[in-house]
Amino acid sequence: MHDNHDDADYEWPTCIAPNCGRQLWVAEAGRYACRPCEDQTAKRLVELGPLFRQLNDTATLMRGARRPGGATSGSRTPPIPPRLEVLALTANGGVATRLRDIEDAWRKALGWTVAPWRGSPLQAAPEHLKFLTNNLPWAVSSYESVGHDIDDLRRLHAECVAVAANEHRPGRVNIGRCPTRGDDGTLCRADLTATASSHRVHCGQCGARWETLGEWKQLREQQDAVLREDAEVAA
Repeated sequence: MHDNHDDADYEWPTCIAPNCGRQLWVAEAGRYACRPCEDQTAKRLVELGPLFRQLNDTATLMRGARRPGGATSGSRTPPIPPRLEVLALTANGGVATRLRDIEDAWRKALGWTVAPWRGSPLQAAPEHLKFLTNNLPWAVSSYESVGHDIDDLRRLHAECVAVAANEHRPGRVNIGRCPTRGDDGTLCRADLTATASSHRVHCGQCGARWETLGEWKQLREQQDAVLREDAEVAA
């Protein structure tokens, strides 16, 4: 007679990704994570690229900002105010480092050497994302700890989305005076404002605009030049 005891005790395999636990389909036999979790992770990896670039642009605008208790940058023109959560995600130890740690773990499991040094976080992040995207099918099928990494990528993606979303209305800050000269050479000197979410600046008095990151840098250089001229006149 057939004993059904073993059948009753059998537990159908489930996805090991935290917050999932869905029973695996027959076609998913032998996998550690289900296909929906794989698809969602792949989608997050794709979205992390532009999210990181957006946050890095914001961090670039904060360059030179004075840290509490630190030395000034030497310019009286205030930079976009620093936001620690943006700087933390874009600096060493942030997005690129967290992606590298996952890549290194996968490389170790595959018997490969650790990830090579790829430069700054801005240079390295796309390479880490490319590696993880290319090797995700292997990980969900053959890497026992992939559930932890799926959760890490979910949390990292959520952090980036939340920080980027907070940039929509972060408030405006004065960034100095307009350095544009009229036809007679007179400086505009109207107060300019900007937000941490955008490098676009518009002077409401003379109509001058700075639309791109390169033009933002030109604006700062022009403002510094005016400050030097004023200092020479005052001297």
